[in-house]
Amino acid sequence: MIRILLAEDQAMVRGALSALLALESDIEVLGSAADGEAAWRELQRLKPDVLVTDIEMPGLTGLELAQRVQRHELPMKVVIVTTFARAGFLRRALDAGVSGYLLKDAPAEKLAEALRIVHRGGRAIDPQLALEAWTEADPLNDRERQVLRLAGEGVAATEIAQRLNLTHGTVRNYLSEIIGKLGVSNRIEAYRLARQKGWL
Repeated sequence: MIRILLAEDQAMVRGALSALLALESDIEVLGSAADGEAAWRELQRLKPDVLVTDIEMPGLTGLELAQRVQRHELPMKVVIVTTFARAGFLRRALDAGVSGYLLKDAPAEKLAEALRIVHRGGRAIDPQLALEAWTEADPLNDRERQVLRLAGEGVAATEIAQRLNLTHGTVRNYLSEIIGKLGVSNRIEAYRLARQKGWL
């Protein structure tokens, strides 16, 4: 039996995934969570074989959850099911030790099959996305990503500096470096491009 925990912030999608997986004789849905922090607590309590998670969720993202699982060396696999067909997200997911990356518009039977492959120790990655992931590298490092995410949300440089324990000058240097790397003219364009590519 493959024991699953679902992490998905949209109630309708969470319910549909749970109902679909419950139809499979070899898959048991142990529980579900509507945000990343709740998923983290449930992971430790239920100890599933596989975490099935979306990327964008309140609290912790699916990628941050996968990173925690990897960092704490928890004995479970992570499969991301998302609408984000972006190579940048896939690269970051693979770096975080994710075993599966599927798109929500894939046929339902694909998910069950992917879970079986992952449970057996294999990988289940959307093939077109896998191809794209290796043709375009993510130019941002983790700190640049943090700075750009806050800047794109409209947080002023002074507040970014306070939140990340940096000096105001360092934040300005990061933003200047990011703008140069991405070949754009300002932080808003940098944020838009990075979001579009899946680098944020």
